[in-house]
Amino acid sequence: MTDSYRTIEKPIEDVIFKEMGSKFINFAYPVENEDEVKLYLENLYEKHPDANHHCYAYILGIDGKNHRANDDGEPSGSAGLPIYNQILSHEITNVLVVSVRYFGGTKLGIPGLVKAYKYGAQVVLEEANIVERFVSKRVKMVFNYDQQGIVERNVDRIEGEIKEKHFTDKCMFTIVVRESKLDQFIKMFDEYYQMEIKILD
Repeated sequence: MTDSYRTIEKPIEDVIFKEMGSKFINFAYPVENEDEVKLYLENLYEKHPDANHHCYAYILGIDGKNHRANDDGEPSGSAGLPIYNQILSHEITNVLVVSVRYFGGTKLGIPGLVKAYKYGAQVVLEEANIVERFVSKRVKMVFNYDQQGIVERNVDRIEGEIKEKHFTDKCMFTIVVRESKLDQFIKMFDEYYQMEIKILD
């Protein structure tokens, strides 16, 4: 199973278009979990309290099994599902797409709503830069000062990233390691160099 996935590099906000008087404001966010989804949605509810609808969809995880589409009062399947399908068509994950609608007085009908929400998701995702990310693990290492050079060279060699450094009577590093290279990492430092290693998540 692969440990890489495609997602958007950074948030894209306030991509606006109008359809028969209604204004659609579209947003896309890279997210890691449902708590982040909730925070972004709460922020948009606060930012647009007078909007008629806050429709959204998200996909989380490499397998895409954690997903949701929400119509927020629009006819069933007319808003959240078209947004969700655009995320699928871009072949990305760990993404939340939200379309905020201010009703303009003219009903669009279900086909019109599907078209509008699909278009909103499409244009906001087309503005995003798609990047490849990797599933990773955080590892805590404890070692002697004279081993610091060995650690830094080998972490760089397996494309890991040192996130934190603490120095007491020993060195304590927190390192992010790509999941597919974790076994190699542990074998190198634990078995070969006999360093103390703990997987944090």
